[in-house]
Amino acid sequence: MALTWRAVALAALGVVAVLVVPSYGTVLVWALVVALLCALDVTLAASPRRVAVERRVPGSVRLTGRATSQLVVTNLTGRRLRAVVRDAWAPSAGPQVNRHTVDLPPGESARLTTVLVPTRRGDRLADKVTVRAVGPLGLAARQVSLDVPGRLRVLPEFASRRHLPSRLARLREMDGRAAVQVRGEGTEFDSLREYVIGDDVRSIDWRASARRADMVVRTWRPERDRRVLIVLDTSRTSAARIGDEPRLDASIEAALLLSALAGRAGDRVELFAYDRSVRARVAGAAGPRLMPALADALAPIEPALLETDWPGLVGSVHQRLSQRALVVLLTTLDPAAVETGLLPVVGQLTSKHQVVVASVADPEVAALRAARGSTADVYDAAAAARVELERTAVRTVLSQKGVEVVEGLPEELAPRLADTYLALKAAGRL
Repeated sequence: MALTWRAVALAALGVVAVLVVPSYGTVLVWALVVALLCALDVTLAASPRRVAVERRVPGSVRLTGRATSQLVVTNLTGRRLRAVVRDAWAPSAGPQVNRHTVDLPPGESARLTTVLVPTRRGDRLADKVTVRAVGPLGLAARQVSLDVPGRLRVLPEFASRRHLPSRLARLREMDGRAAVQVRGEGTEFDSLREYVIGDDVRSIDWRASARRADMVVRTWRPERDRRVLIVLDTSRTSAARIGDEPRLDASIEAALLLSALAGRAGDRVELFAYDRSVRARVAGAAGPRLMPALADALAPIEPALLETDWPGLVGSVHQRLSQRALVVLLTTLDPAAVETGLLPVVGQLTSKHQVVVASVADPEVAALRAARGSTADVYDAAAAARVELERTAVRTVLSQKGVEVVEGLPEELAPRLADTYLALKAAGRL
């Protein structure tokens, strides 16, 4: 049983009776009256256990997007249902107003809507639905919490998609569909067309021109149907917070932008998340199925407090790739982690594939390097400068082993990785 404010107000009115008849008997009589009225009110209230509740939740929503949780409440009792219904969710699901007042005659239903604005990606689970049925006097209520399952999958935000139109424009330019024609090491024969003034004479196909008695030239396009394997490091280093989010979230943004770009370029994209085992994998998806498959697979991924098994990771890459491909490792460039993990095995990858290592830079390090003022600031700046020197040395060693290194702040990493992909594609290094 739960008491309402009316019961408290009724009990407070007993002060007047005590002032008129100041005795212990007056207090006891008034308390007994309040208790009897509350008991009567609870008895007359509709039973919340005989209320049917059905929850309807959309399958998924993007992070920071809006979704709705709908409760269909049906009064199966023979009495009028006056109640407050609480649609409980985890705080990370972002419920806005989750308490609803209903007044239902017997046998009728009501639809209650709770707006959800998630603040974290992953599977957000609904909690119990609490029904508090108030009696006709409004003094007391009967309450029960019902198990009504519900799950909302919060997909990555993919905020980096704002960079996609500009990169697709560059891709169309490389592909010859814009006004500029590109020919270089990274192009392959596409088709023949008639010669027009201004065409490069080196593109003239003399044999075809002799057969047709007209001057024709070859057109070129960037390489297509190449393999792009994206490896997402989900070990303990991916849990480090860079700004307001974990390093893993910035890596996911970069992986999504690269996948969208490579998919539109006609390349075959595959992704797997790994620390000491494969946490998620997307393979064989192409066209309009690629991005939904990636978003759904990456949504529940969380960092694991484990060290990366780099020999196992390299073995998994070799198992999936039999021909030369672009292998993108989204990991950290912390000197300690790279020297003991990636460096000993990276040669096994660069001997067969084009390897790109992409990492998120910490903006706090740059801020500390520019620190001025107190003695503590000077020491912080010196420590930050030393960290930067060590990372520069790691980048140099990786470059000497044939690795393309991409590093940027959380909002810069995705477009820089996309630019690196376009440069490698134009140079025919995929």
